[in-house]
Amino acid sequence: MPDFFSYLLPACYGFAFGFVVSIPVGPINISIVNEGARRGFGWAFLIGLGATIMEVIYCAIAFAGFARLFNSRWIKATMELVSFLLMLFLGLKYLLARSLPATTRSIETIEHRLHPHTAFWTGLVRCLGNPGVLLFWITLSATFISHEWMDDTWPSKGACVLGVALGCFAWFTLLSFLASRGHGRFSTHTLLRMSQFSGASVLGVAIVTGRMCLAA
Repeated sequence: MPDFFSYLLPACYGFAFGFVVSIPVGPINISIVNEGARRGFGWAFLIGLGATIMEVIYCAIAFAGFARLFNSRWIKATMELVSFLLMLFLGLKYLLARSLPATTRSIETIEHRLHPHTAFWTGLVRCLGNPGVLLFWITLSATFISHEWMDDTWPSKGACVLGVALGCFAWFTLLSFLASRGHGRFSTHTLLRMSQFSGASVLGVAIVTGRMCLAA
């Protein structure tokens, strides 16, 4: 029977990645900052909660539906390379970011169709309108399994998804608190700086995983 540590490790990795990848500037974070300053912690918190649930759904779909495709050595190696390149691209993108994307065309399209009227549904729909999240977790699942950060078993995947949920929830809750307490003084410029820090972190992870792949 697996020991507690075998579940704790994927949960910790999931938490770390869930927290870090939630920091970069995007429609969710900008909504939380603006609405937190205008309507208070509760409204911003519900936006973050909706976004967290959709992020976890994407993550669970990626881990459950695609991880088994990586049994082939060549497919796994290809996805590891894609994961490395994707993290490298995102790291550089966030590190060098100079603007704040308040929305995207895909988000505008899905919001026009679903018309979210509550804070919770706004957060969920805005995350739903970003299918790149699913692609990110699909490629990342190959890295998790190949480096044994997560086993190809349901309990291990479940622990990792739980960690992702807690990481996303922790960041959005922290941001909601800071935005509501700042009363408008927590600017989008500060959020941009945080995004650049997140980009540096993702870039560091990409470099480490790239070296691990070359050493394997």
